[in-house]
Amino acid sequence: MLGMGLAAVDGTIVATAVPQIVGDLGGLSVFSWLFSGYLLAVTVTLPVYGRLSDTFGRKPVLVAGVVLFLVGSLLCAAAWDMASLIAFRVVQGLGGGALQGTVQTIAADLYPLKERPRIQAKLSSVWAASSVAGPAAGGLLAGYADWRWIFLINLPIGLLALWLIVRHLVEPGRPPAARGRDRTAGPAPRARVRIDWPGALGIFATGALLLTALVQGGVAWPWLSGPSLGLFAGAAVLAAVTVVIERRAAEPVIPGWVWRRRTIAAVNLALGALGLLIVAPTVFLPTYAQSVLGLGPIAAGFVLSVMTLSWPISAAFADRVYNRIGFRLTAVVGISLALLLLLAFPFLPFPGEPWQPALLMLLLGAAIGLFQLPLIVGVQSTVPYGERGTTTASVLFCRQVGQSVGAALFGALANGVLTARLGDGGDLDTLARALDDPEALTPETTERLRRAVDAAVDHVYVGAACAAALALLVLLTLAPRHFPVLGDGPGDGRGDGG
Repeated sequence: MLGMGLAAVDGTIVATAVPQIVGDLGGLSVFSWLFSGYLLAVTVTLPVYGRLSDTFGRKPVLVAGVVLFLVGSLLCAAAWDMASLIAFRVVQGLGGGALQGTVQTIAADLYPLKERPRIQAKLSSVWAASSVAGPAAGGLLAGYADWRWIFLINLPIGLLALWLIVRHLVEPGRPPAARGRDRTAGPAPRARVRIDWPGALGIFATGALLLTALVQGGVAWPWLSGPSLGLFAGAAVLAAVTVVIERRAAEPVIPGWVWRRRTIAAVNLALGALGLLIVAPTVFLPTYAQSVLGLGPIAAGFVLSVMTLSWPISAAFADRVYNRIGFRLTAVVGISLALLLLLAFPFLPFPGEPWQPALLMLLLGAAIGLFQLPLIVGVQSTVPYGERGTTTASVLFCRQVGQSVGAALFGALANGVLTARLGDGGDLDTLARALDDPEALTPETTERLRRAVDAAVDHVYVGAACAAALALLVLLTLAPRHFPVLGDGPGDGRGDGG
């Protein structure tokens, strides 16, 4: 949990210190890469670390991830300009990819199916606490100390996590092939391990081009311009080359069975759709709360944080549902509720009261908890130890890609609505600068801006509802009625309870 907390806090603590960072280092035009670069590194390395953990074990991969993350944090604190800070954030992301995927896999290794919801709920609570504490801590450190402490604070937490992992983590049930020479098993030679480094490089390069096109398209250059088309074309060519490399590799990073097995493929697609829909509340709700409801940053954060509080609570009780009706049906119930709640958002009154979107977000978090956890626990329970890291990483990889695509698509959708309502100057950046100085605006202009934001966010939530409908369709048509669960102990191999 401490290791995962490093990655979780790092995703939120930097946001509130951006003004201080830009004021010190400059680089306002490219500061978004502080987040995009980190996200890029995490996303494209998830399948690589998943394969490595299946080959060498979880513990060495997790230790390497913590060390790399701490090195990146130390380098970020020493950055001398925005370019160096962005580069060091990528180093952080290379470690963060190991933290996110490997911790989830270890939870499945350490705990049998009956106990897994409890530990997964605790891991979810780390993200919930981080979403509340991260922005506050970042603001305090940037305002009363120095923004560099945002990265230095990772060092004591990370070193404690590293000590606990090295001293206390014992991998149970690790097969001899993955364990190497076991002192109790005699002097058997260790099998030679092959790592598909060309495939790993191909995945990294493909993801880099694709996410760069999605993040910068419509911002740094138009969607149909030469740079965008060139990046998308390059990503397509590299993807085709990577597929050829992976099909010929003896030990591919993303094996073909990840997509040939119906259960894993369905969960990958469903959680990719979850990544899409989660962008609506996490990215656009704070803007809605400040611009339309007139709340301050702290109150706007609370409107969003209620979702992250109900999410782990719902996940903690999900096992009581899926033990009765099965993994797939529980996820269907959760995503159906999420679909209805997302569709309800555009019907909120203008300007409305803060408790109204807060109530919807509270219920949405509970619905997503019922949707996500049964799918992750279920798909992990369908594979043996030697495939669990790869399977978990593929699920998280699809969710991360969904978030990246969602941020680009919904950002373009919101900008399109604002431009239609406000003219050529109506994009999110221009709007933020205008609302930052409300006294300079006439009451009529303020009202026009608020209604434009309300319309834009309504359209985004409708788009998120379409993503929820896509996830529901995938579950109903592709996911098996009963997950083929493998027993992980006496009495644990009874299936998914459906």
